[in-house]
Amino acid sequence: MKLIIAILQDTILQEAVRRLSTQKYPVTKLSSTGGFLKSGNTTLLIGVQDEVVSNVLEILKEVSMEKEGYERDAKVAMANIFVLDMEQYRKM
Repeated sequence: MKLIIAILQDTILQEAVRRLSTQKYPVTKLSSTGGFLKSGNTTLLIGVQDEVVSNVLEILKEVSMEKEGYERDAKVAMANIFVLDMEQYRKM
């Protein structure tokens, strides 16, 4: 299993959560604040099987690039994503 930690700008959060939920990927939202620009963002914790990591990353990429006014040379990323190995997951 993998744990995907996705730090998203608040402007794309709702669409990202909607698309992930539609595909039945479990999402936990944590409020967070960016350090440099002090802008609002949210951290998503997404625990998935190894074989669907690429699907989740593709959803996040699509949502990030669809943001109105997106420019390839943008100085601020819409999403910062970490993919970690998860030794164990328990739901109680």
